[in-house]
Amino acid sequence: MDYQRVVVRRHPQTGTKHNHDSKYWRQFRNPVFIKNQSPVTAIHFSPVKPHRYAVTSGARVQIYSPKTQRVSKTIARFQDNARSGHFRADGKLLVAGDDSGNIQIFDLSTRAILRNFHQHKQSVHVAKFSSDPTKILSCSDDSTVRLWSIPTSEDYLTFKEHTDYVRTGMVSSANPSLILTGSYDSTVRMFDAREGRCVMTMKGGGGGAAPLPVEQVLLFPSGTVAISSSGPILRVWDILAGGRCIRALSNHQKTITSLAFDGGATRLLSAGLDQMVKVYDVADYKVVHTMRYPAPILSVAISPDNTHIAAGMSDGTLSIRRRDPKALEAREAEDERETLRQGAYEFFATGMLGNIGEGSIKPKQKPKPEGVLGEMKAVPQRKKKLKEYDRYLKAFKYGAALDSVLRKGVPPTVTFSLIQELVHRDGVRMALAGRDDVLLEPVVRLLLRHLTDPRFGDMVCDMASLVIDMYASVLGQSPIIDVLFVRLQKKLGAELKFQNEVAKLKGALDMILATSALQQL
Repeated sequence: MDYQRVVVRRHPQTGTKHNHDSKYWRQFRNPVFIKNQSPVTAIHFSPVKPHRYAVTSGARVQIYSPKTQRVSKTIARFQDNARSGHFRADGKLLVAGDDSGNIQIFDLSTRAILRNFHQHKQSVHVAKFSSDPTKILSCSDDSTVRLWSIPTSEDYLTFKEHTDYVRTGMVSSANPSLILTGSYDSTVRMFDAREGRCVMTMKGGGGGAAPLPVEQVLLFPSGTVAISSSGPILRVWDILAGGRCIRALSNHQKTITSLAFDGGATRLLSAGLDQMVKVYDVADYKVVHTMRYPAPILSVAISPDNTHIAAGMSDGTLSIRRRDPKALEAREAEDERETLRQGAYEFFATGMLGNIGEGSIKPKQKPKPEGVLGEMKAVPQRKKKLKEYDRYLKAFKYGAALDSVLRKGVPPTVTFSLIQELVHRDGVRMALAGRDDVLLEPVVRLLLRHLTDPRFGDMVCDMASLVIDMYASVLGQSPIIDVLFVRLQKKLGAELKFQNEVAKLKGALDMILATSALQQL
């Protein structure tokens, strides 16, 4: 009679399945934590490769290398705490404000100060390059928004419509004349530099009795939709419809402090004081992934090539998560860029789109040789190799079979399927007999790990009773085994207490449901 393999029992899924987005964002792993002395208030990635990133913390801006995650340059020529370190589109210049009201432009190759602006009277929390590389946007606690000309070193436009701190703002990448800002006066405003005035006002803090300050604003690259955050609320505004709020989201428990798009503006990242970074699909604004951090988050940014996520926290910690793009993904992106560099004529001339209006014809395949009518062909059947535990079971080596499934990387379903097979063979005691503390440790750890798992709870209890019965006389001789048994006892006590509370809750629910059913009668 042939040997019957161990049948691995399949259990229903205990958790939710990870969708494509969740699997993608889980590739950002192995975070690197860098400690700073002051809170990390701003992070910005350079638009050009190798996508260095500027980290603003305290009275300095540090430039990090994405390959080594180490500081390559440090800019510390600030009179007070620095704010909003921001690269220009070519990656050669950096602008930053500070709490004294100054705005400075630095040459990254020499770290020299190229321009210095002093007109703001209070802290400058926003200093960014416009999509026009000769202009700079600044937003200050003096409630003003200014546009600066780099060649003339003057502010040629000043907007004074806000009545409180202005701590967030940006210039539209589609139209350098449009400026979106958010203020602590609970409004989101759209300014037009061509008209020199506010052309749209949105109540970003809500319309309640106590509206919340607007912490962050973000504008889609198309310039047709804007996003703002006030408190834990995220609002989506339709600019083409006159600033109408089309969606309000409340997925954070505390104030949202930072917003960012991924490289293709298809996913939105929001970070908050609840130590969470949430990823939204901009098609329906549903949360597709959540990342947890050890401290409240003040800033978050993602590299243009979607390989690095950097988050700055209130305790001065900088976290960098890295994703290694697959070779195929990188090759496809490079081919697409090469196609765009070649130009439209070469794109069509080289036949990359095929002949327009013509279908593709598959080459004819060679016909397979046919045998003689009525002839039977003997196909050799390959025998599947036995698993290691099956080989040991076939040889009646029950102890070795159990050891082979106690290793790391073996799914618990396989381990407990083998234990069930040993129960059917009446070989569990034989498999557990004659073990020293080294061989007994993985058995006890298995019981400790899966004691509260409802799929294996009954089998774990039976195994634990058998192990205690067999090795009770030698307890106290190995400190490791003694500690594991103490942990097993505490975990069992906690589980019994939890089940007792569940039983009480079930009884209370049954009483409520029974009362409700009687009232309906």
